Amino acid sequence: MKIRAGIASSLGLLILWAAAVAPQTATAAPTQKFTITPVAEKKVTQLPQGPLFWRVDKFPTLAQAQAAAGPAALAAEVAGKDWLFTLGPAGGSSPGGSKVAEIGPIPPLSAPEYLLRINSVGGPPGAKTPIHSHPGSESFYVLTGELTQKTPDGVKHVPAGQSMPGHPPGTPMEVSSSGSKDMTALVMFFTDATKPFSSPATMP
Repeated sequence: MKIRAGIASSLGLLILWAAAVAPQTATAAPTQKFTITPVAEKKVTQLPQGPLFWRVDKFPTLAQAQAAAGPAALAAEVAGKDWLFTLGPAGGSSPGGSKVAEIGPIPPLSAPEYLLRINSVGGPPGAKTPIHSHPGSESFYVLTGELTQKTPDGVKHVPAGQSMPGHPPGTPMEVSSSGSKDMTALVMFFTDATKPFSSPATMP
């Protein structure tokens, strides 16, 4: 009888211990956060002629970037640097700026009004967005780490210092930080301003 009582007591202690540690085990791996910060935007009704590209320039000051901005350009301070993002034909230049990238051609879009937006995005390795789509294109220039974009067309990896043009409107996508260190990137949007900026989507 004493042996059985001892076994029962031990089993009771084991059950209490398992109940105490189980919640800790279930929450031990928090989801990594993918951050999205809008830094500049404008709406326009007229676009430059011909195939369009995003030109990314760095400037000594934000005031100089703003002074050089045309009708389809956005100036912003991101990651401690002053930038000018210009939607226009290939081969252009901005007085006083140093060209960093020319990204395109951007998929064409016809709308009564267009939204140009610049976001700063990033996160630690493993962070990712939900699957979503935009009524336009989403182009990238990666500052640090590695960005990966998954779409029905496949998976593309973009390391620091490289760029990638966007996909046609309505393309489902998932964007993630896939390198060995934190990813930061500049994202240039060219969308239909009359539609919701982002919508949940499913990957075929």
